[in-house]
This record gives sequence, structure tokens and C-alpha cells, in this order.
Amino acid sequence: MKMLSGVTMLDLARFQFAMTTVFHFFFVPFSIGMGFIVSIMETLYVVKKDEVYKKMAQFWGKIYLLSFAVGVVTGIIQEFQFGMNWSDYSRFMGDIFGAPLAIEALLAFFMESTFIGLWMFTWNKFKPALHCALVWISFIGSMLSAIWILAANAFMQHPVGYVIKNGKAQMASFWALIANEQLWASFPHVVIGAIVTASFVVIGMAAFGLLRKRDVNFHKKSMRIALWVALFASIAEIGAGDYQTQVEIHEQPMKFAATEGVYETTGDHAPWDIVANLNTKEHKNEGAISIPDVLTILTYHSTSGSIKGMNQINKELHAKYDKKFGKDMSYYVPVKTLFYSFRIMAGFGALFALLAILGLIWTRPKKNTIENKRWFLWILGISTFLPFIANTCGWFITELGRFPWTVYGLFTIADSISASTTTGELWFTNIMYFLIFSTLGGVMVYYCKRQLDMGVAGALERGAY
Repeated sequence: MKMLSGVTMLDLARFQFAMTTVFHFFFVPFSIGMGFIVSIMETLYVVKKDEVYKKMAQFWGKIYLLSFAVGVVTGIIQEFQFGMNWSDYSRFMGDIFGAPLAIEALLAFFMESTFIGLWMFTWNKFKPALHCALVWISFIGSMLSAIWILAANAFMQHPVGYVIKNGKAQMASFWALIANEQLWASFPHVVIGAIVTASFVVIGMAAFGLLRKRDVNFHKKSMRIALWVALFASIAEIGAGDYQTQVEIHEQPMKFAATEGVYETTGDHAPWDIVANLNTKEHKNEGAISIPDVLTILTYHSTSGSIKGMNQINKELHAKYDKKFGKDMSYYVPVKTLFYSFRIMAGFGALFALLAILGLIWTRPKKNTIENKRWFLWILGISTFLPFIANTCGWFITELGRFPWTVYGLFTIADSISASTTTGELWFTNIMYFLIFSTLGGVMVYYCKRQLDMGVAGALERGAY
């Protein structure tokens, strides 16, 4: 493996894929969730005939359109990765990836993009109910797009419906691919998380608007709608996350054990570690602040049940895969990253529910005092950015928990990298992509701030509306 300053080509390729995927995943959930919230706002306009809801759909619709546009650009850059740095992986997986990604591009994405374009340019040209249907169809298209992309990712997590021919994975059953339990465990978690993300963007931006004392009634109403969405979505996310965890316990036990820092198999009453001193070299937990029995309860929804440890799982994986991958393979995942990513993600999830409850209390119609609680408005404003951190932590758990494979049990990360890629090319493209992403991120933040600065009237006077 070629090296420069101690960094291998594999390190650089993995960093580049992580960078492009994380940045792309900033905008995918954002776009999906904004489509849902804007659809609700326009539906309220159709039902109540109140112009303020139309203005909401138009104002927040501009943010929706911007997130969609940036998501498309970053998605194209991400697709380059498979040909640039991971061509051996593409050769192995091409017959499996081809069908779901083709359907995603030809059906779901075109459905989403076509109807968002119709919606964008046809205000006051269609009857309100028909125009509202356009944005709902676009949102449905975004969910269908997520299903097909997650179907491809689910195969990487849990390969099903395939045969190996000539050293490549070939599809044996399309229906097995879309019936993959991993797909239907991850899809609700991703989509509900997207709705949480967008709801807190609306909540946070509305909070900044109230801090400026501009368009007060508009931002109060926008915030209250988003708070209700955030509350229900945050609660639903707990259930979706629990279901996905139950699937991972059986299909990827190493990932689950790592998120809980369990090196040695526990007894029937396993404590849950809030923080832990994890020794990744000697593979042991050297101390933790724990709550008795909670891990068993969370895992089995019962007061009795042991958790299999990473050391035992590593031995089982060696016994299963040594003939294929060799005795030198390490099946330990990046434990500290998964352990703390899970706690950050779960902690933010609980915080989102709490903020939604407090926000709804202080925006009650008969006692709407939210604009007087500037300290809380600042918290809500800062919370604009927190779902993006939570989503990134979730992605870390999903992808790093599959280590050392790109396709679980079939194809390793080391075998996936392009043979023709050079270290110099990777350094150059890493720097260029970082600059491009930083620019796109800056543009996104700038235009969102500009939208607030112009106010509702100013923003709606500009653009397609």
C-alpha cells in the first residue's frame, strides 16, 4: 500500500468517501423533511383558506428548493467515488447496485424533481388543492428515492438474494433485495430523522426571526407547526431506532456490542454505561459510569438477558471467515467512535423531544409567551444545527459498524479500492472536494440567513413566486 507521511491510499480513499457522504447526508434528510413540512403548511392553506399558511409554504419552500438543489450537486459528487476510488468494489457489486439505483434515478428522482419543478412555477396557476398535491407527490418521490438507495445499502449490511459467479455478486432474487429486513429497519429511522431535522431548521430559523422581532405572527405560527411535527417525529424516532437495534443485535452483533462498549459477555443483568474508558488495544473496558440493568432492559425489553461481548464475537467471526479472509483479519470495529456516536445521537433525540414540549407549552394560543423568553429562543436557534450532528453520528454507526467489510461477510474494504488510484490524486481530490463542500455549505447558510434578513414580504417578492 502506497504511503505519504504515514497515510495510506486506503486511509485517503476512506476519508474522501466519508467526507462526501457526510456532506451529502446533511442535505438528503433536510430536503426530505422540508418537503413534508411544506406539504403540511400548504395543506393547512387548502383546508383553512388562511393566506398566512400559503406564505409559509412559499417562504419555507424556498429553503426546501435550496436544500434539494445542493443535495443533487453533492449526490453527483458522491457517485464519482465509485468510479474514482472504489472501482474494484463497483465491479463486485455492479450487478446488485444496478437495479435499485437505476430505479431510483429513472423513477423516484425524476418523479421528485419533476413535481418539485411544477410546484415551484405554478403558484396561482392551479387550484390550491391541485397545487398542494404537487408538493405531496414530490415528497413521496423523495421517500421512494430513499427506499431504493437504502435497498442498495441494506444489501451491504446484510447480503440477501445473490449468488457469487466469476468472483462477483449477482442478483438471484430482486424481491429478496427489497424485502431485506435491514432495509425496512433503516428506512423508518432515516425518514423520521429527516422530518426531525427539517422541523428543527424551521424552529431554529423562526426563533432567530423572533429574536429580531420581525414577522412575529408568521414565525410564531411557523414554529408551532414545526414544534408539533418535531414532537411526534422525535417520539416515533425512538420506536424506529429501537426496531433497528433489534435487527442489528441478530445480524451485526459486533456493531451492537461496540455501541454499548461491551467487550466481555455480560451476565443476565447488564448495566448501561453512560461513559466508559475503552482500551481498544487490549480490548477491554477499564471502567465506566453505569446504570444497573438498563442495557438488558433496552436490549430485550426484559429484566433478564445477557449481551454477547466483542471478544466472543471476534472469535466467532474468525472461526467463520478465516478460511476466506485469513487469520490476520481484525473484526473489531472503531469502538470509541460507535460508542460515543450512539450516545450523542440518542442524547440529541431526547433533547429534541424536550425542546418540542417546552416550545409547545410556551406557544399555547391563550398564553403565547415564547417571544419574551429570549434565552429559550437562543437555544432553539442553536438547535438548528444539532440534527445534522445527530444524523452524522447515525451514519458513523451504520457504516463504520460494518468494518472490515464493504459488503458484510463478502468483500472487504481493503479489496474494494481502485488499483489505478495514486496517493497524489487522492490528496488533490480530497483538498478540492473539501473546498467545494465548504463553499456549498457557506452558500447554503448565507442564503438561509439572507431569507431571514429580507423578511417574509421581501423574500416572497423575489424568485419564482
